[in-house]
Amino acid sequence: MIPKSSDSQANRCRAAGLGPIVLAIFLLLSACLPPEADGGLDLDPSPVFSSADLTATPLPVRPQYNPGELVDYIAQTGDTLPALARRFNTREAEIRAVNPQIPLDATTMPPGMPMQIPIYYLPFWGTPFKILPDNLFVNGPSALDFDAETFVAARPGWLKDFSAYAGGEVRSGGGLVEYVALNYSVDPRLLLAILEYQTGALSRPERPDTPYLLGYRDYSRSGLYLQLAWAANTLNNGYYGWRTGLQTSFELPDGRLERPDPWQNAGTVGVQYYYSRLYSGVEYQTAIGPEGLARVYRTLFGDPWAMERPHIPVSLQQPPLRLPFAAGEVWAYTGGPHTGWGSGEPYAAIDFAPPAVIGGCTASELPARAMADGVVARSESGIVVLDLDGDGDERTGWVIFYLHVATGGRVPQGAVLRAGDPVGYPSCERGSATGTHIHIARKYNGEWIPADGPLAFNLEGWLAHNGDSPYRGTLTRGDRIVVASEVSDASSLVRAGVP
Repeated sequence: MIPKSSDSQANRCRAAGLGPIVLAIFLLLSACLPPEADGGLDLDPSPVFSSADLTATPLPVRPQYNPGELVDYIAQTGDTLPALARRFNTREAEIRAVNPQIPLDATTMPPGMPMQIPIYYLPFWGTPFKILPDNLFVNGPSALDFDAETFVAARPGWLKDFSAYAGGEVRSGGGLVEYVALNYSVDPRLLLAILEYQTGALSRPERPDTPYLLGYRDYSRSGLYLQLAWAANTLNNGYYGWRTGLQTSFELPDGRLERPDPWQNAGTVGVQYYYSRLYSGVEYQTAIGPEGLARVYRTLFGDPWAMERPHIPVSLQQPPLRLPFAAGEVWAYTGGPHTGWGSGEPYAAIDFAPPAVIGGCTASELPARAMADGVVARSESGIVVLDLDGDGDERTGWVIFYLHVATGGRVPQGAVLRAGDPVGYPSCERGSATGTHIHIARKYNGEWIPADGPLAFNLEGWLAHNGDSPYRGTLTRGDRIVVASEVSDASSLVRAGVP
């Protein structure tokens, strides 16, 4: 079987004097596909291998290493020692022993730094083929000059004429992509490449006749907007699971275990994990290989690796942050590390509830407050985003994400705040909430920063720690411990402004 192709592609090949056998080979290898970077797709990019009896050329994998064998590794953007230890099935102490140049207080590794890592082999490691750099996965500085609505409007596919209601208004197809990209902080170009690869959204005039356009068959996720939201959430689950080292394997629909190659970058693993939720066998191998999503992305936007830029600096540090309520007030720590937005990874958020309304959903009379100086980059139903670098764009620098902010009294977009100024009143607005509280999370250059780990939330010296499940966990300062509790018992109370 050969990949499907448009008549124009076949005609170009025939015009070149190719016979039928050679033509089939050229179509199979996409040899006649011009490397256009403007999105003009002449080849149907959807998964074409669907029969169970087809075989694909296996992608390369690593050899079996001896226990503790030293292997060369070049540090990648956002790498941390705890994550590297989990990926290579080793220990932080062993990595430090052979890399004495790493400072004891290092958080994120210097991108490009040569390292040696003692490796302990595990079976079922996947391919070392890399799909996408991390800076083109997150909705960060690399996406500043890209406008999805303009890009989609210039393409002939069905997405340019599509519209749907989402987030309180009717949005165009490109607008839906931008909206999902903003909420989940996933680069809109990645979402567009996925839509093109699976549905021909940018090249085919006819929209597939299914409410499950991306293949996730769940009634609660029907329609383009909810399918896109599921895709972005799933991509984040893979990306941040690998970034933290907490997820080093996943199971495909056919039951086969996949362990991403230890040298892989988080952006590639995010895509691998996404397709592992949909495909097995040849379809999966094609999707994550050079002729799958990688080829479609390159055709639409150019070589992604030529656009690679480190978006996480060496040993990133959190700026000083206050607790999100006024000095002297006592609030309850009601949610330990849990998802920043959506479900699952990243566990970037923690929750606080004001007194008096604990257990109910009446908006508080006590406002949540700015945790640092900044400008409000976004203010909408239930959400305030405080941009600490002052440029008003949440895709750059440090930002604080507030959720469940009541409409009444919410600060407007563009407001310039000093640390301690009111942001708005905790409520149950937007998202899932069983009681009035404020949900806070951090991003840096578009990347959600986990609430625990080398860059744990530090609020007036209170450090956040994971529990045995989402929403559990503690805050610690010295020998004092505050335990997250939905019922706001005495052990969950914390006072702001007290050393």
